[in-house]
Amino acid sequence: MTMKREPVIRKSDEGRTIGVVGDVYRFFATGEDTGGKYAMWEAVVPPGGGPPPHIHSREEEAFYVLEGEITFQIDGQRLVASAGMFANMPVGSLHSFKNESGEPAKMLISVAPAGLERMFFEVGQPLKNDGTTAPVPTMDDIEKLLAVAPRYGIEIVVPKH
Repeated sequence: MTMKREPVIRKSDEGRTIGVVGDVYRFFATGEDTGGKYAMWEAVVPPGGGPPPHIHSREEEAFYVLEGEITFQIDGQRLVASAGMFANMPVGSLHSFKNESGEPAKMLISVAPAGLERMFFEVGQPLKNDGTTAPVPTMDDIEKLLAVAPRYGIEIVVPKH
């Protein structure tokens, strides 16, 4: 027998909001809300923001660009995505995204199944629900992410200089 969950309705300025290495993530649906099926959040990515190349071993990750431009690197290919564009990263694909423009970008991100959001809650810094800027990441923030990510099935590929 399946437990019945209540519907979740959140306004655009509601949802747990955290700063993760310079980006702002506002969570609209977590695994707790969806029975573990998926999670969805809004990302505000400042100029220069975005994660390093990484590989998910557990979940598909999907992106829908709402505002601005995001440059995706997907298995060695570069794609500049503007508002209205969608990208899906299959499990096991090496990918990253970066805001290479001079303006903030905004997108929806979802993962299926859910669970990855718990990593962000563990490494991120709580922000006000209407927050649109995150603190500049410190070396401690980056080292914490590098240490925690493998527990969530994420392999971060640190660029070689």
